[in-house]
Amino acid sequence: MPETKSENKSVCALNDAFRARFVGGRVLMTNGVQSLGQNAIKNIVSLVQNYSNFSEDNDPYGEHDFGSFEFDNHKLFWKIDYYDKACEMGSPDPSDPNQTTRVLTIMLANEY
Repeated sequence: MPETKSENKSVCALNDAFRARFVGGRVLMTNGVQSLGQNAIKNIVSLVQNYSNFSEDNDPYGEHDFGSFEFDNHKLFWKIDYYDKACEMGSPDPSDPNQTTRVLTIMLANEY
């Protein structure tokens, strides 16, 4: 069954809150991002946390679960995935934080 607009708004709000503070889930960075060094990582994290360039093209479901941007001649992606609390399977209901662990991955585009 497709999600309703209210479920999408709830998922969007949960994703925005998680991305802004990295509280309530897990954050992963690929080896490529880590190899850029601590100063770059600090700047990249800030760009992810403050990302607001959502459009119909990159956010068709209105969940704010993906973004891309340029940093220091590198194209980067970030993506939020929804897992069950044990991170063994997909979440049964991403709009319910009691059933969902959000995992945000930051990667270089060429690592995708």
